[in-house]
Amino acid sequence: MGYKLAIIASNGGLFDAYKVFNIATAAAATDAEVSIFFTFEGLNLIHKQMYQQLSMPAGKEHFAEGFKAANVPSIPELVAMAQEMGVKIIACQMTMDVMSLKKEDFIDGIDVGGAVTFLDFAQDANVTLTF
Repeated sequence: MGYKLAIIASNGGLFDAYKVFNIATAAAATDAEVSIFFTFEGLNLIHKQMYQQLSMPAGKEHFAEGFKAANVPSIPELVAMAQEMGVKIIACQMTMDVMSLKKEDFIDGIDVGGAVTFLDFAQDANVTLTF
């Protein structure tokens, strides 16, 4: 492994999803060990129903055609790519409890853990990003 990248995803919009998964897959493609911790609205990005219908920010609807024209993969496609590349996906247990969500509400192949689970990985990460 080249380096470790730790990402915190706490926002749940379409642009947030693209930021998180573009950085994660790019890093994984360069041999980084990548772990993403999803908390609060960030859980939308891995929720079975929500991640298929993430909203475009108000006033930015014109980007939809640009995404299509540039052949940008959908969020479910990017998530699958990230998982295939070994990106570790951790859903925040505390936030799930607060929002009455279960592991079954999310895509397959995720881990569920608390902040300590993420911090164990992040403590010696070379790069830490928050979106």
